[in-house]
Amino acid sequence: MLFKNIHIGELIDKRVKETETSIDRIVNFFQCNEEDITKMYLSKSIDSESLLKWSKLLGYDFFRIYSQHLLLYSPPSSPDFHQKTKQKETELPTFRKNIYTIEIIEFILELLKSEEKTKKQIIEEYKIPKTTLYKWIKKYW
Repeated sequence: MLFKNIHIGELIDKRVKETETSIDRIVNFFQCNEEDITKMYLSKSIDSESLLKWSKLLGYDFFRIYSQHLLLYSPPSSPDFHQKTKQKETELPTFRKNIYTIEIIEFILELLKSEEKTKKQIIEEYKIPKTTLYKWIKKYW
């Protein structure tokens, strides 16, 4: 799965087929008609409330796809930005650290195996700690 270009409607449609969820159940769950569901399948993006409902109905965390996109493709921020944000208090939930899924690990290791990127490039571009990368290589290569 490439996390760069996400078409969430297609992914939802795939999951519906995998789980063999009936259209009647989906329509009842969303309290809409079949045409509205088809429109969601064709949408590149959908609102977060609907995405949450899809995640609950299909037992799959669709938000994680976007989290993985952020891990892989967000531009590096300046050191000044991190200094300023550490000093400010926030009412938003804070998360300890990034969670790397097996898909992310496989993606990174594939870049190494295909020699598309070097270890140094991966460490710099994706902000993966050197020790983490070497542990992945030892464990999964």
